[in-house]
Amino acid sequence: MIAASYNGVLYNTGFQRCHSKISPSCSEIRSLTYVTGYSDSNKSSSQASLFLCPDSTNKTYGMLRGPFSWNKRNLVGQASYSVGTTTLDGIHLENPSHVAEEKVGVLLLNLGGPETLNDVQPFLFNLFADPDIIRLPRLFRFLQKPLAKLISVLRAPKSKEGYAAIGGGSPLRKTTDDQALALKVALEAKGLSSNVYVGMRYWYPFTEEAIQQIKRDGITRLVVLPLYPQFSISTTGSSIRVLQQVFRDDEYLSSLLVSVINSWYQREGYIKSMADLIEKELQSFSEPEEAMIFFSAHGVPVSYVEDAGDPYRDQMEDCIFLIMQELKARGINNEHTLAYQSRVGPVQWLKPYTDEVLVELGQKGVKSLLAVPVSFVSEHIETLEEIDMEYKELALESGIKNWARVPALGLTPSFITDLADAVIEALPSATALYAPTSTSEDVDHDPITYFIKIFFGSVLAFILFFSPKMIMAFKNHVI
Repeated sequence: MIAASYNGVLYNTGFQRCHSKISPSCSEIRSLTYVTGYSDSNKSSSQASLFLCPDSTNKTYGMLRGPFSWNKRNLVGQASYSVGTTTLDGIHLENPSHVAEEKVGVLLLNLGGPETLNDVQPFLFNLFADPDIIRLPRLFRFLQKPLAKLISVLRAPKSKEGYAAIGGGSPLRKTTDDQALALKVALEAKGLSSNVYVGMRYWYPFTEEAIQQIKRDGITRLVVLPLYPQFSISTTGSSIRVLQQVFRDDEYLSSLLVSVINSWYQREGYIKSMADLIEKELQSFSEPEEAMIFFSAHGVPVSYVEDAGDPYRDQMEDCIFLIMQELKARGINNEHTLAYQSRVGPVQWLKPYTDEVLVELGQKGVKSLLAVPVSFVSEHIETLEEIDMEYKELALESGIKNWARVPALGLTPSFITDLADAVIEALPSATALYAPTSTSEDVDHDPITYFIKIFFGSVLAFILFFSPKMIMAFKNHVI
């Protein structure tokens, strides 16, 4: 079997020489010219046919059929990824129209987090300055940064306490860097050579920095893999918007072939990896079958779902269903529930709220609880401080006697392997990412209109900031 590629697609199981009859299930996709020999003196050209064939596991492999003259050495495919050209040991299959080697990149997207306590306030400013996090009406968009500044200054002391409790900073960058390296190794094991980059939305290394490095490296085909299993406009959506903004005005980037994996919660590898962790952690209870499986997901405002069409809630519920279905197939029939954590501001967020559900479960007599952070694949403040400290304390105070928490997926081998499979599967669908600027992002250049917006917007903002509901939110650290 020989590793090879066709039109930028590296088939996992490689190409096979075929001297016998091609199976009816195979389809010929093109004729190729192959050249044997390395030097001009011993090169010769012949024609071959390339077929795509499914195997017993429904994976696709390639078969080459033609008048081959193979040498006696082992045929070992190269680890490089190329368009229209396959390099074998002493044998080159060429597409005369395009023989340039293609460079594959993978961009991992994540939230980012402050690495020191001094980073907390500027990190919070970047977070709340994102219009996908605080969605202001167009009339008030000029208030985005002033509002972000106000909220970040007010929240910083409380947030610093949280980060101090987990060691003085977020471990998210290191974990994501480790995941990037593990993914690169997993891809190489599958025959795909690639550069893997990390881009954070709200802290270093910023997504914009990663994109510029991708450009400097001459990447020609890119897979964008947000490390959020479920899609939300506030996570994956926000990061993709940044990509579109950067790509839009750059000639090189606007023509770069990009494949975006918007969500991957439904992948079998992810579901089984989550089920493995849950099954293992249940064994920490003296009576595993009595433990309630408590899925805690990061929340989003209800308006995102009901007004903006965010699919996050539906995908989360579907994700829980798939995980529980896998557990039941293993004979695990524990009760389970889903709640949402980390709400911010005086607006209504997805319910039920994690803190309220914990109290209710204690009142109902639940004694053993296994917390599962289902929307996180890395440990950070929401798992290490909010769940492990705040929610654990609340649960014990509410009457729950036995508490355990499933770790984030992190570097779990089956999880990394599945991400590698997702990348390979996404490569063929890569297209130009460029999207025209939407009219909602247009800037008003009329000075009179701009002055009117500033004046009335400032008046309404003053009323909003000093309303009783907002003041109470600040006092209670809800904002």
